[in-house]
Amino acid sequence: MTSPPLLLRAAALADGRRVDVRIDTGTIERVEPAGTLDATGAQVVDLDGHVLLPAPMEIHAHLDKALSADAVPNPAGDLFGAVTAWLAYRPSLTREQVEHSARTALHGYLGHGATAVRTHADLGDGIGKRALQAVLAVRDEAAARCAVQVTAFAAVPLTGAAGAANRAMLADALVAGADAVGACPGLDPDPAGCIAICLDLAAQYGVPLDLHVDEWLHPDPCTLELLADAVTATGFPYGVIAGHCVSLGMMEPDRAGKIADKVARAGIAVACLPQTNLFLQGRDHDRAVPRGLTALRTLRAAGVTVAAGGDNLQDPFQLLGRGDPLETAALLVLAGHDTPETAYDAVSAQARRAAGLPPVAVAPGSPAELLAVRAGSLREALATATAHRLVVHDGRIVARTTVTRHDPDDHPAQPDSAQIGHTA
Repeated sequence: MTSPPLLLRAAALADGRRVDVRIDTGTIERVEPAGTLDATGAQVVDLDGHVLLPAPMEIHAHLDKALSADAVPNPAGDLFGAVTAWLAYRPSLTREQVEHSARTALHGYLGHGATAVRTHADLGDGIGKRALQAVLAVRDEAAARCAVQVTAFAAVPLTGAAGAANRAMLADALVAGADAVGACPGLDPDPAGCIAICLDLAAQYGVPLDLHVDEWLHPDPCTLELLADAVTATGFPYGVIAGHCVSLGMMEPDRAGKIADKVARAGIAVACLPQTNLFLQGRDHDRAVPRGLTALRTLRAAGVTVAAGGDNLQDPFQLLGRGDPLETAALLVLAGHDTPETAYDAVSAQARRAAGLPPVAVAPGSPAELLAVRAGSLREALATATAHRLVVHDGRIVARTTVTRHDPDDHPAQPDSAQIGHTA
């Protein structure tokens, strides 16, 4: 049965205009001044008091690790403490446990407005393909509500005789339906060789490459430069994302600029991941602690697509997090000194571009991927990050959360954007 058109009434746009938005068959049909569109035959939603935005995307998640922080402590608090703790824990995980946590986490991302998610799923000793199979199952069952891309995250080494089993498992993951090739070449004994293997395998299967790159503060060796050189040399055509790229933010400006130029020429997108890198990085500094973010301005000045994501969600790599792109954008404002507009662009338009998805705008002809937040402006939406939201995917309302504040000694209960709650 075909759904009726959807009419979003009296929403505020990020530029301050108040509009009605009519949606039909998954596409924004009309955007007109508030109160002017005919509601005949449409499902009408009153968005007075809401800002209406292009829906964000979570560009870099780990659904297979999500919500494990209490079960997997990381006393050191740093990257290698988290890796050690996770590798020791994951052999105990069943496919059913991973499915449950991944499903719960994905529900949270969607409720906060992310109508697309790219997640990594571990392969390797102790976990085999269980995590991948679980996340693929969650991807498929959620297809009508959220576009999920799954990156097969290979164990290292991939190179040499020692990497034979990991290479075979990565190939098997692509046969099983993984959407992208992933690895952390900086942890391989031969980073350049690891990159070459990943590029070759991704090219064979016609899928993108999504690597964890230089997730540390020391600038050498620079895996990002190796990756840019390799992508340029091969002409790899399926899209490449370099996640983290933390050490680029610690380099001398001239060197960082030259590498950023190479990244731009190669067409590589960079995913900045503030939550996890603010948590993990700089713990060996006792003063002037680095923020652990990539070189945002240098990359953008070179013309690189710079997306941003939340990365880990309440696991040993990042104890906190809400699965909320507005939280990611807010951290870009606070820790990266972005404007609210640039920060939100990183979690929406730039994230979708990096993932190879069609662009979205609140404009006729655009795919109807939208987020309405109870707030008067984009800045206020990032500041309050209220749970009071409405989410539209493919022209359908797929999540709606309302928040009510109770003031027992004052007026009757009223919706309030500053309160936290969830009824979706």
